[in-house]
Amino acid sequence: MKNEVGMINTVADRVAADEAHATAHDRKLNREVSRQKAETEDAEWKRISKIPESSSDLIVITKVKKLGAYVIAATEKSPAKYRGVFVNRMQNYCLDALQDMLNANFIRPADAENRRLRAQYQTDALIKLKMLAYVAMVAQNAGCILLRQYKQISLQIGETVNLLSAWKKSDEEKWKRTQEV
Repeated sequence: MKNEVGMINTVADRVAADEAHATAHDRKLNREVSRQKAETEDAEWKRISKIPESSSDLIVITKVKKLGAYVIAATEKSPAKYRGVFVNRMQNYCLDALQDMLNANFIRPADAENRRLRAQYQTDALIKLKMLAYVAMVAQNAGCILLRQYKQISLQIGETVNLLSAWKKSDEEKWKRTQEV
């Protein structure tokens, strides 16, 4: 499976894992079916990756928008028994993180109070992304989302967290430079 950052697992890795699982459970494995399953693309990610990048948004905001769209697409076929527990919570964490980032982006750090408020919104968004990662892991373990969907969500969260951390660091450095002048 491929992602923006490279290979997640190779087809051979996937088939080997299926073989190990089948052996552990004393089952037979159809290698051809396993290979075909490993080669199928993540349809939700393929659809979401076509969302155009907005030139007016920060890259981190575009990433969290794509993450939210993917989570919504990936969870729309989840079993009904998980909708209240995992699906709604994952979708809400995505939307809340986006809202916090937009709030932070609209605050100009001209004074100490605005800087503190902007940093707080950025921190809140980071916490919501970390919670999303945890809920996604639990949802995958419970069978609410597939392993490939969990991997894709985790990769996107990682990219978003890195960009958000860089944004926070950039703000801190800008604030320090303005204090020195």
